Amino acid sequence: MGILTITAAAAAACLSPSVHDGDSIRCGAERIRIANIDAPELAGSPKCGARRGFTAWCDYALGKRAGDALRGLIASGHRVTIVRTGTDTYGRTLALVTVDGVDVGEWLIARGMARRWR
Repeated sequence: MGILTITAAAAAACLSPSVHDGDSIRCGAERIRIANIDAPELAGSPKCGARRGFTAWCDYALGKRAGDALRGLIASGHRVTIVRTGTDTYGRTLALVTVDGVDVGEWLIARGMARRWR
């Protein structure tokens, strides 16, 4: 019989958060993709080109609003916490992100600015 090892994901404070778009931020130099959502792409995204079979969410105006809403949520003085869950195909950290205990993904979904990530 083997030994069962349980590893708990540790929460870490993000001391210098900045927003890239509605579903990705930076914590210092670390690029973080919010793990539980998909937000619309920004104008100029290569994902919205004529690539056959790709289903990006290409509502540019909503993408900008999602990024702006996320910027407002993590504005100075709020505690941003990340719980790393892995990495994505672009090498970004996948993480659940909270601001003052509020799940960022759920907050954006409730406002129609993101959808659950499948």
